Amino acid sequence: MDAHLRELRYFVAAADELTVTAAAARLFVSQPALSKQLRALERRLGFDLFVRRPRGLALTAQGSSLLPVARSILETWDRGYAEARALAHPNQLVVGMQTAVGRDLQGPAVQRFRSRAPGWTVSLRLVGWGDPTAGLADGGSDVAFVWLPIPSDDLAWRVLVREPRWVALPAGHRLADRAELAFSDLLDEPFVALPAAAGPLRDFWLASDARGVHPPVIGAEATAADEVLELVNAGVGVALIAEGNAHLYKRPGLTFRPVPDLAPAALAVAWRRTDARDIVRLFLDSIESSYQA
Repeated sequence: MDAHLRELRYFVAAADELTVTAAAARLFVSQPALSKQLRALERRLGFDLFVRRPRGLALTAQGSSLLPVARSILETWDRGYAEARALAHPNQLVVGMQTAVGRDLQGPAVQRFRSRAPGWTVSLRLVGWGDPTAGLADGGSDVAFVWLPIPSDDLAWRVLVREPRWVALPAGHRLADRAELAFSDLLDEPFVALPAAAGPLRDFWLASDARGVHPPVIGAEATAADEVLELVNAGVGVALIAEGNAHLYKRPGLTFRPVPDLAPAALAVAWRRTDARDIVRLFLDSIESSYQA
């Protein structure tokens, strides 16, 4: 019986999290899709991997036996894929990102990296909000600038900058004339949200933890920063944004105001825990002097 790598990733994530909700968020899939795939894998295997309980999952004896094998297969594949990809694109480091980085981080880091690694090039890859790992999850990026939280235990990161959260409003919005806003002022506003696949990152930019009994009103979903701001400009909704991005994406028709009672946002550089290549460490070291956590 052959199991696909995707099925093994689903199995390992569910075994790590022991809830379908958390595993689905980590994998950027819906809960029904994950449950369906796990059931299909069990049918093909001929035995159950999990005991389903009202408050979560528990591994069966068969699942516990298979789990270390699945982990080993995935780790071996990830290493092999990274090595093969490096052969296909020699001396190229792919840096993923979801928004413009700015903040005097990206440029100086790339320059230092190139001076320390002559012959290497850096390729920048812009990834939509549907993948909050900015390409690390699918192996398309070697390192990435990301916003926390990242719903994956397979990644490591260093925080580069912590910034207050601001809100983007249409210039003619009824709240636009205030110097700053409390989040309570925004509870009934429609929001432009990240896609559901962004998981905890979507919740962070909706400030779900600060809403109490007020669920967010979703005016639209967007997969990229420019799309978010175009929807705000069109009056579809408002959106939370990091202070640095408020300056980077400033444009006519938009107003940005601080929301000081919200916890700050964290911009980080991330990489796969299994990627121990020296060139990745060199890029991380090149960033070191460009940030202040």
